[in-house]
Amino acid sequence: ITLYEIVPEAGVRISKIKNLEDDIALSLSALGIRIIAPIPGKGTIGIEVPNKKATIVSMHSVISSKKFQESPMELPIALGKTISNETFVVDLAKMPHLLMAGATGQGKSVGLNAILTSLLYKKHPAEVKFVLVDPKKVELTLFNKIERHYLAKLPDEEEAIITDTTKVVNTLNSLCIEMDARYDLLKDAMVRNIKEYNTKFKARKLTPENGHQFLPYIVLVIDEFADLIMTAGKEVETPIARLAQLARAIGIHLIVATQRPSVNVITGIIKANFPSRIAFRVTSKIDSRTILDAPGADQLIGRGDMLYSGGNDLTRIQCAFVDTPEVEKITDFIGSQRAYSEAHLLPEYVGEEGGTNVDIDIADRDKLFKEAAEVIVTAQQGSASLLQRKLKLGYNRAGRLIDQLEAAGIVGPFEGSKARQVLVTDLIALEQLLENEKNN
Repeated sequence: ITLYEIVPEAGVRISKIKNLEDDIALSLSALGIRIIAPIPGKGTIGIEVPNKKATIVSMHSVISSKKFQESPMELPIALGKTISNETFVVDLAKMPHLLMAGATGQGKSVGLNAILTSLLYKKHPAEVKFVLVDPKKVELTLFNKIERHYLAKLPDEEEAIITDTTKVVNTLNSLCIEMDARYDLLKDAMVRNIKEYNTKFKARKLTPENGHQFLPYIVLVIDEFADLIMTAGKEVETPIARLAQLARAIGIHLIVATQRPSVNVITGIIKANFPSRIAFRVTSKIDSRTILDAPGADQLIGRGDMLYSGGNDLTRIQCAFVDTPEVEKITDFIGSQRAYSEAHLLPEYVGEEGGTNVDIDIADRDKLFKEAAEVIVTAQQGSASLLQRKLKLGYNRAGRLIDQLEAAGIVGPFEGSKARQVLVTDLIALEQLLENEKNN
Protein backbone atom coordinates (compact mmCIF):
# COMPACT_ATOMS: atom_id res chain seq x y z
CA ILE A 1 0.00 0.00 0.00
CA THR A 2 1.22 3.52 -0.79
CA LEU A 3 -0.14 6.48 1.16
CA TYR A 4 -0.44 9.83 -0.61
CA GLU A 5 -0.90 12.85 1.64
CA ILE A 6 -2.73 15.85 0.20
CA VAL A 7 -3.05 19.34 1.67
CA PRO A 8 -6.36 20.69 0.35
CA GLU A 9 -6.60 24.32 -0.70
CA ALA A 10 -8.33 26.65 1.73
CA GLY A 11 -12.09 26.52 1.33
CA VAL A 12 -12.21 23.02 -0.26
CA ARG A 13 -14.68 20.84 1.59
CA ILE A 14 -13.46 17.40 2.75
CA SER A 15 -16.74 15.75 1.75
CA LYS A 16 -16.09 16.83 -1.86
CA ILE A 17 -12.79 14.88 -1.90
CA LYS A 18 -14.39 11.89 -0.16
CA ASN A 19 -16.98 11.67 -2.95
CA LEU A 20 -14.20 11.26 -5.54
CA GLU A 21 -13.18 7.84 -4.15
CA ASP A 22 -14.52 5.79 -7.08
CA ASP A 23 -13.22 8.28 -9.69
CA ILE A 24 -9.68 8.11 -8.27
CA ALA A 25 -9.84 4.28 -8.18
CA LEU A 26 -10.91 4.28 -11.86
CA SER A 27 -8.15 6.69 -12.93
CA LEU A 28 -5.46 4.64 -11.15
CA SER A 29 -6.99 1.26 -12.21
CA ALA A 30 -6.60 0.28 -8.55
CA LEU A 31 -8.30 -2.61 -6.74
CA GLY A 32 -9.84 -0.22 -4.26
CA ILE A 33 -8.64 2.92 -2.54
CA ARG A 34 -9.29 4.23 0.95
CA ILE A 35 -9.52 7.93 1.76
CA ILE A 36 -8.63 9.01 5.31
CA ALA A 37 -10.03 12.47 5.81
CA PRO A 38 -8.41 13.97 7.76
CA ILE A 39 -5.38 12.01 9.02
CA PRO A 40 -5.54 12.23 12.86
CA GLY A 41 -3.03 14.74 14.23
CA LYS A 42 -2.09 16.13 10.79
CA GLY A 43 -3.70 18.79 8.63
CA THR A 44 -3.71 16.51 5.59
CA ILE A 45 -5.98 14.08 3.75
CA GLY A 46 -4.61 10.60 3.07
CA ILE A 47 -5.29 8.44 0.02
CA GLU A 48 -4.20 4.80 0.31
CA VAL A 49 -3.56 3.05 -3.00
CA PRO A 50 -2.65 -0.66 -3.32
CA ASN A 51 0.70 -1.33 -5.01
CA LYS A 52 0.75 -3.10 -8.38
CA LYS A 53 2.96 -5.88 -6.96
CA ALA A 54 2.03 -7.21 -3.55
CA THR A 55 4.85 -8.31 -1.23
CA ILE A 56 4.34 -10.95 1.45
CA VAL A 57 5.23 -9.96 5.02
CA SER A 58 6.96 -13.00 6.50
CA MET A 59 6.57 -13.90 10.17
CA HIS A 60 10.36 -14.14 10.43
CA SER A 61 10.87 -10.49 9.43
CA VAL A 62 8.35 -9.35 12.06
CA ILE A 63 9.62 -11.54 14.91
CA SER A 64 13.30 -10.78 14.29
CA SER A 65 12.63 -7.02 14.33
CA LYS A 66 14.19 -4.98 17.14
CA LYS A 67 10.78 -3.63 18.17
CA PHE A 68 9.47 -7.13 18.95
CA GLN A 69 12.72 -8.53 20.36
CA GLU A 70 13.21 -5.70 22.86
CA SER A 71 9.54 -5.22 23.67
CA PRO A 72 8.90 -4.62 27.41
CA MET A 73 5.23 -5.65 27.01
CA GLU A 74 3.63 -8.39 29.10
CA LEU A 75 2.08 -10.30 26.17
CA PRO A 76 3.52 -8.83 22.95
CA ILE A 77 1.81 -9.71 19.67
CA ALA A 78 3.49 -8.95 16.33
CA LEU A 79 0.61 -8.54 13.92
CA GLY A 80 2.51 -7.49 10.80
CA LYS A 81 3.74 -4.28 9.16
CA THR A 82 2.11 -0.88 8.76
CA ILE A 83 1.99 1.23 5.58
CA SER A 84 5.29 2.89 6.58
CA ASN A 85 6.90 -0.60 6.76
CA GLU A 86 7.24 -0.54 10.56
CA THR A 87 6.62 -3.67 12.62
CA PHE A 88 3.32 -3.34 14.46
CA VAL A 89 3.44 -4.78 17.98
CA VAL A 90 0.59 -4.59 20.51
CA ASP A 91 0.21 -5.81 24.09
CA LEU A 92 -2.59 -8.33 24.64
CA ALA A 93 -2.48 -7.63 28.40
CA LYS A 94 -3.43 -3.98 27.71
CA MET A 95 -6.08 -4.72 25.06
CA PRO A 96 -7.39 -6.77 27.11
CA HIS A 97 -9.57 -8.82 24.68
CA LEU A 98 -9.48 -8.99 20.89
CA LEU A 99 -12.28 -9.45 18.36
CA MET A 100 -11.29 -10.57 14.84
CA ALA A 101 -13.75 -10.59 11.95
CA GLY A 102 -13.81 -10.68 8.18
CA ALA A 103 -15.28 -12.53 5.22
CA THR A 104 -14.31 -16.15 4.68
CA GLY A 105 -10.87 -16.73 3.17
CA GLN A 106 -9.50 -13.26 4.02
CA GLY A 107 -6.92 -14.34 6.60
CA LYS A 108 -8.57 -14.72 10.03
CA SER A 109 -7.04 -18.11 10.76
CA VAL A 110 -3.60 -16.95 9.57
CA GLY A 111 -4.02 -13.95 11.88
CA LEU A 112 -4.78 -16.28 14.81
CA ASN A 113 -1.68 -18.33 13.97
CA ALA A 114 0.44 -15.14 13.89
CA ILE A 115 -0.85 -14.14 17.34
CA LEU A 116 -0.18 -17.60 18.84
CA THR A 117 3.26 -17.78 17.19
CA SER A 118 4.23 -14.35 18.63
CA LEU A 119 3.38 -15.49 22.15
CA LEU A 120 5.19 -18.83 21.72
CA TYR A 121 8.37 -17.01 20.64
CA LYS A 122 8.24 -14.53 23.52
CA LYS A 123 6.85 -16.38 26.54
CA HIS A 124 8.05 -19.33 28.63
CA PRO A 125 5.52 -22.18 29.19
CA ALA A 126 5.31 -21.22 32.88
CA GLU A 127 4.16 -17.69 31.96
CA VAL A 128 1.31 -18.31 29.53
CA LYS A 129 -1.23 -21.06 28.84
CA PHE A 130 -3.65 -21.36 25.94
CA VAL A 131 -7.21 -22.68 25.93
CA LEU A 132 -7.95 -23.41 22.27
CA VAL A 133 -11.50 -23.81 20.96
CA ASP A 134 -11.70 -24.95 17.34
CA PRO A 135 -15.18 -25.89 16.07
CA LYS A 136 -13.71 -26.37 12.55
CA LYS A 137 -11.47 -29.14 14.02
CA VAL A 138 -8.60 -28.46 11.58
CA GLU A 139 -7.36 -24.90 12.14
CA LEU A 140 -5.57 -25.31 15.48
CA THR A 141 -4.80 -29.06 15.51
CA LEU A 142 -1.08 -28.41 14.91
CA PHE A 143 -0.81 -27.01 18.44
CA ASN A 144 -1.65 -30.45 19.88
CA LYS A 145 2.09 -31.21 19.93
CA ILE A 146 2.72 -28.55 22.58
CA GLU A 147 -0.09 -29.71 24.88
CA ARG A 148 2.19 -30.46 27.85
CA HIS A 149 4.10 -27.19 27.42
CA TYR A 150 1.57 -24.48 26.67
CA LEU A 151 -2.00 -25.77 26.68
CA ALA A 152 -4.61 -25.85 29.46
CA LYS A 153 -7.55 -28.25 29.66
CA LEU A 154 -10.20 -29.72 31.94
CA PRO A 155 -8.87 -32.51 34.20
CA ASP A 156 -10.80 -35.44 32.69
CA GLU A 157 -10.42 -34.50 29.01
CA GLU A 158 -8.24 -36.51 26.65
CA GLU A 159 -7.53 -33.74 24.13
CA ALA A 160 -6.56 -30.20 25.07
CA ILE A 161 -7.95 -28.58 21.90
CA ILE A 162 -11.72 -28.38 22.26
CA THR A 163 -13.82 -29.21 19.20
CA ASP A 164 -17.06 -30.32 20.88
CA THR A 165 -19.50 -27.54 21.82
CA THR A 166 -20.76 -29.25 25.00
CA LYS A 167 -17.20 -29.31 26.34
CA VAL A 168 -16.78 -25.62 25.49
CA VAL A 169 -19.53 -24.71 27.98
CA ASN A 170 -17.80 -26.70 30.75
CA THR A 171 -14.42 -25.12 29.90
CA LEU A 172 -15.83 -21.58 29.98
CA ASN A 173 -17.51 -22.22 33.34
CA SER A 174 -14.25 -23.73 34.59
CA LEU A 175 -12.44 -20.52 33.56
CA CYS A 176 -15.03 -18.53 35.55
CA ILE A 177 -14.21 -20.69 38.61
CA GLU A 178 -10.49 -20.06 37.97
CA MET A 179 -11.21 -16.33 37.72
CA ASP A 180 -13.05 -16.25 41.06
CA ALA A 181 -10.27 -18.28 42.72
CA ARG A 182 -7.62 -15.91 41.35
CA TYR A 183 -9.51 -12.86 42.62
CA ASP A 184 -9.57 -14.46 46.09
CA LEU A 185 -5.78 -14.93 45.89
CA LEU A 186 -5.30 -11.29 44.80
CA LYS A 187 -7.53 -10.09 47.63
CA ASP A 188 -5.56 -12.19 50.12
CA ALA A 189 -2.25 -10.84 48.74
CA MET A 190 -3.62 -7.27 48.78
CA VAL A 191 -2.67 -6.51 45.18
CA ARG A 192 -4.69 -5.19 42.25
CA ASN A 193 -3.59 -7.25 39.27
CA ILE A 194 -1.73 -10.39 38.20
CA LYS A 195 1.51 -8.52 37.44
CA GLU A 196 1.76 -7.14 40.99
CA TYR A 197 0.76 -10.55 42.39
CA ASN A 198 3.46 -12.48 40.50
CA THR A 199 6.09 -9.85 41.37
CA LYS A 200 5.17 -10.22 45.05
CA PHE A 201 5.22 -14.04 44.77
CA LYS A 202 8.67 -14.03 43.11
CA ALA A 203 9.93 -11.74 45.87
CA ARG A 204 8.87 -14.51 48.35
CA LYS A 205 6.35 -12.32 50.10
CA LEU A 206 3.53 -14.87 49.61
CA THR A 207 3.65 -18.36 51.09
CA PRO A 208 2.55 -21.43 49.08
CA GLU A 209 1.09 -22.88 52.33
CA ASN A 210 -1.75 -20.35 52.03
CA GLY A 211 -2.51 -21.60 48.51
CA HIS A 212 -0.43 -18.94 46.75
CA GLN A 213 1.33 -19.91 43.54
CA PHE A 214 2.78 -18.30 40.40
CA LEU A 215 -0.17 -17.51 38.11
CA PRO A 216 0.34 -17.87 34.35
CA TYR A 217 -1.61 -15.73 31.90
CA ILE A 218 -4.42 -17.71 30.25
CA VAL A 219 -5.31 -16.87 26.64
CA LEU A 220 -8.65 -18.23 25.43
CA VAL A 221 -8.77 -18.49 21.62
CA ILE A 222 -12.10 -19.18 19.91
CA ASP A 223 -12.11 -19.72 16.14
CA GLU A 224 -15.55 -19.31 14.52
CA PHE A 225 -17.58 -18.00 17.43
CA ALA A 226 -20.83 -17.90 15.41
CA ASP A 227 -20.85 -21.70 15.21
CA LEU A 228 -20.73 -21.93 19.02
CA ILE A 229 -23.63 -19.51 19.42
CA MET A 230 -25.73 -21.49 16.93
CA THR A 231 -25.15 -24.78 18.73
CA ALA A 232 -24.88 -23.75 22.40
CA GLY A 233 -26.49 -20.28 22.48
CA LYS A 234 -27.11 -18.72 25.89
CA GLU A 235 -24.99 -21.29 27.73
CA VAL A 236 -21.87 -19.87 26.04
CA GLU A 237 -22.89 -16.20 26.28
CA THR A 238 -23.12 -15.91 30.07
CA PRO A 239 -19.59 -17.16 30.96
CA ILE A 240 -18.06 -15.27 28.00
CA ALA A 241 -19.72 -12.04 29.18
CA ARG A 242 -18.43 -12.61 32.73
CA LEU A 243 -14.89 -13.29 31.51
CA ALA A 244 -14.93 -10.29 29.15
CA GLN A 245 -16.09 -7.98 31.95
CA LEU A 246 -13.93 -9.17 34.84
CA ALA A 247 -11.00 -11.30 33.69
CA ARG A 248 -8.55 -8.53 32.70
CA ALA A 249 -6.96 -7.97 36.11
CA ILE A 250 -6.33 -11.66 36.78
CA GLY A 251 -4.68 -12.39 33.43
CA ILE A 252 -7.34 -14.24 31.41
CA HIS A 253 -7.59 -12.76 27.90
CA LEU A 254 -10.02 -13.62 25.10
CA ILE A 255 -9.35 -13.72 21.36
CA VAL A 256 -12.54 -14.34 19.41
CA ALA A 257 -12.71 -14.80 15.62
CA THR A 258 -15.96 -14.77 13.66
CA GLN A 259 -17.12 -13.88 10.15
CA ARG A 260 -19.59 -11.16 11.07
CA PRO A 261 -20.12 -10.00 14.67
CA SER A 262 -23.80 -9.09 14.30
CA VAL A 263 -26.02 -8.67 17.36
CA ASN A 264 -27.38 -12.21 17.17
CA VAL A 265 -23.80 -13.58 17.29
CA ILE A 266 -22.08 -11.19 19.70
CA THR A 267 -24.39 -9.33 22.07
CA GLY A 268 -23.88 -5.69 22.96
CA ILE A 269 -22.55 -6.53 26.45
CA ILE A 270 -19.82 -8.81 25.08
CA LYS A 271 -18.95 -6.43 22.21
CA ALA A 272 -18.58 -3.47 24.58
CA ASN A 273 -15.82 -5.37 26.39
CA PHE A 274 -13.82 -5.91 23.20
CA PRO A 275 -12.35 -2.44 22.57
CA SER A 276 -9.57 -3.88 20.36
CA ARG A 277 -10.78 -5.16 17.02
CA ILE A 278 -9.27 -6.45 13.81
CA ALA A 279 -11.22 -6.33 10.56
CA PHE A 280 -10.12 -8.24 7.49
CA ARG A 281 -11.82 -7.55 4.18
CA VAL A 282 -15.63 -7.54 4.19
CA THR A 283 -18.09 -7.10 1.34
CA SER A 284 -20.13 -4.10 2.48
CA LYS A 285 -19.90 -0.87 4.47
CA ILE A 286 -22.57 -2.17 6.87
CA ASP A 287 -20.39 -5.18 7.75
CA SER A 288 -17.44 -2.84 8.31
CA ARG A 289 -19.52 -0.71 10.69
CA THR A 290 -20.66 -3.84 12.52
CA ILE A 291 -17.03 -4.79 13.23
CA LEU A 292 -15.21 -1.47 13.65
CA ASP A 293 -18.11 0.98 14.13
CA ALA A 294 -16.54 2.77 11.12
CA PRO A 295 -16.36 2.21 7.35
CA GLY A 296 -13.11 1.17 5.65
CA ALA A 297 -12.91 -2.63 5.90
CA ASP A 298 -14.88 -2.90 2.64
CA GLN A 299 -12.04 -1.03 0.84
CA LEU A 300 -9.32 -3.51 1.84
CA ILE A 301 -7.73 -5.69 -0.85
CA GLY A 302 -7.88 -9.02 1.00
CA ARG A 303 -5.17 -11.64 1.65
CA GLY A 304 -4.15 -10.46 5.11
CA ASP A 305 -4.84 -6.75 4.54
CA MET A 306 -6.48 -5.59 7.77
CA LEU A 307 -7.54 -2.65 9.91
CA TYR A 308 -6.70 -2.62 13.61
CA SER A 309 -8.78 -0.50 15.95
CA GLY A 310 -7.36 0.03 19.41
CA GLY A 311 -10.18 2.26 20.55
CA ASN A 312 -9.92 5.56 18.67
CA ASP A 313 -7.96 5.50 15.42
CA LEU A 314 -7.63 2.81 12.74
CA THR A 315 -4.26 1.42 11.66
CA ARG A 316 -3.88 -0.40 8.36
CA ILE A 317 -1.62 -3.43 8.62
CA GLN A 318 -0.48 -6.20 6.32
CA CYS A 319 -0.79 -9.29 8.50
CA ALA A 320 2.32 -11.44 8.86
CA PHE A 321 2.00 -14.67 6.89
CA VAL A 322 2.45 -17.96 8.76
CA ASP A 323 1.93 -21.10 6.72
CA THR A 324 1.35 -24.65 7.97
CA PRO A 325 4.99 -25.89 7.58
CA GLU A 326 6.24 -22.95 9.67
CA VAL A 327 3.76 -23.64 12.49
CA GLU A 328 4.70 -27.32 12.26
CA LYS A 329 8.42 -26.52 12.66
CA ILE A 330 7.73 -24.34 15.70
CA THR A 331 5.47 -26.90 17.41
CA ASP A 332 7.87 -29.76 16.58
CA PHE A 333 10.77 -27.85 18.12
CA ILE A 334 8.85 -26.95 21.29
CA GLY A 335 7.40 -30.47 21.47
CA SER A 336 10.89 -31.99 21.50
CA GLN A 337 11.87 -30.00 24.63
CA ARG A 338 11.36 -31.23 28.19
CA ALA A 339 7.77 -30.70 29.27
CA TYR A 340 5.44 -30.83 32.24
CA SER A 341 3.96 -34.24 33.03
CA GLU A 342 0.57 -33.09 31.67
CA ALA A 343 -1.24 -30.03 30.34
CA HIS A 344 -2.09 -27.22 32.79
CA LEU A 345 -5.28 -28.36 34.54
CA LEU A 346 -8.20 -25.97 34.92
CA PRO A 347 -10.49 -26.30 37.98
CA GLU A 348 -13.07 -29.08 37.86
CA TYR A 349 -16.55 -27.99 36.82
CA VAL A 350 -19.55 -30.17 37.56
CA GLY A 351 -22.61 -29.16 35.56
CA GLU A 352 -26.12 -28.97 36.97
CA GLU A 353 -26.61 -32.63 36.14
CA GLY A 354 -23.27 -33.41 37.83
CA GLY A 355 -22.61 -34.42 41.44
CA THR A 356 -23.94 -37.56 43.03
CA ASN A 357 -26.73 -38.31 45.45
CA VAL A 358 -26.24 -42.07 45.31
CA ASP A 359 -25.32 -43.85 48.53
CA ILE A 360 -22.15 -45.84 47.97
CA ASP A 361 -21.91 -49.21 49.68
CA ILE A 362 -19.13 -49.40 52.30
CA ALA A 363 -17.76 -52.57 50.67
CA ASP A 364 -17.35 -50.75 47.34
CA ARG A 365 -15.30 -47.94 48.82
CA ASP A 366 -11.83 -47.10 47.53
CA LYS A 367 -8.87 -48.55 49.47
CA LEU A 368 -7.64 -45.01 50.08
CA PHE A 369 -11.01 -43.84 51.47
CA LYS A 370 -9.82 -43.47 55.09
CA GLU A 371 -6.57 -41.80 54.07
CA ALA A 372 -8.46 -39.38 51.79
CA ALA A 373 -10.91 -38.56 54.60
CA GLU A 374 -7.98 -37.76 56.93
CA VAL A 375 -6.38 -35.47 54.32
CA ILE A 376 -9.66 -33.59 53.74
CA VAL A 377 -10.46 -33.22 57.47
CA THR A 378 -6.91 -32.14 58.37
CA ALA A 379 -6.83 -29.48 55.62
CA GLN A 380 -10.54 -28.57 56.12
CA GLN A 381 -10.77 -28.18 52.35
CA GLY A 382 -13.04 -30.40 50.27
CA SER A 383 -11.49 -30.50 46.81
CA ALA A 384 -10.48 -33.27 44.41
CA SER A 385 -7.32 -31.37 43.42
CA LEU A 386 -6.08 -31.53 47.04
CA LEU A 387 -6.45 -35.34 46.99
CA GLN A 388 -4.67 -35.47 43.64
CA ARG A 389 -1.69 -33.59 45.08
CA LYS A 390 -1.46 -35.25 48.49
CA LEU A 391 -2.20 -38.85 47.46
CA LYS A 392 -0.71 -38.59 43.94
CA LEU A 393 -3.93 -39.76 42.27
CA GLY A 394 -5.43 -39.28 38.83
CA TYR A 395 -8.40 -36.95 38.48
CA ASN A 396 -11.05 -39.64 38.00
CA ARG A 397 -10.06 -41.56 41.14
CA ALA A 398 -9.91 -38.37 43.22
CA GLY A 399 -13.38 -37.43 41.91
CA ARG A 400 -14.78 -40.84 42.91
CA LEU A 401 -13.25 -40.46 46.39
CA ILE A 402 -14.93 -37.05 46.79
CA ASP A 403 -18.27 -38.65 45.79
CA GLN A 404 -17.74 -41.40 48.39
CA LEU A 405 -16.83 -38.83 51.06
CA GLU A 406 -20.01 -36.90 50.22
CA ALA A 407 -22.12 -40.07 50.52
CA ALA A 408 -20.50 -40.76 53.91
CA GLY A 409 -21.38 -37.24 55.11
CA ILE A 410 -17.75 -36.07 55.45
CA VAL A 411 -17.95 -33.33 52.79
CA GLY A 412 -20.94 -31.30 51.65
CA PRO A 413 -22.50 -31.16 48.17
CA PHE A 414 -20.97 -29.41 45.14
CA GLU A 415 -21.45 -25.60 45.32
CA GLY A 416 -20.27 -24.24 41.96
CA SER A 417 -17.12 -22.12 42.26
CA LYS A 418 -16.77 -22.61 46.05
CA ALA A 419 -14.86 -25.53 47.56
CA ARG A 420 -17.06 -28.19 49.18
CA GLN A 421 -17.74 -27.66 52.87
CA VAL A 422 -16.04 -30.13 55.24
CA LEU A 423 -18.72 -31.38 57.64
CA VAL A 424 -16.36 -33.13 60.10
CA THR A 425 -14.38 -30.80 62.34
CA ASP A 426 -11.37 -32.91 63.40
CA LEU A 427 -9.77 -36.35 63.21
CA ILE A 428 -11.37 -37.55 66.50
CA ALA A 429 -14.84 -36.80 65.12
CA LEU A 430 -13.86 -38.62 61.90
CA GLU A 431 -12.75 -41.74 63.84
CA GLN A 432 -16.05 -41.65 65.72
CA LEU A 433 -18.05 -41.38 62.48
CA LEU A 434 -16.23 -44.29 60.81
CA GLU A 435 -16.57 -46.41 64.00
CA ASN A 436 -20.33 -45.78 64.11
CA GLU A 437 -20.59 -46.80 60.45
CA LYS A 438 -18.86 -50.12 61.16
CA ASN A 439 -21.12 -50.89 64.13
CA ASN A 440 -24.24 -50.11 62.11
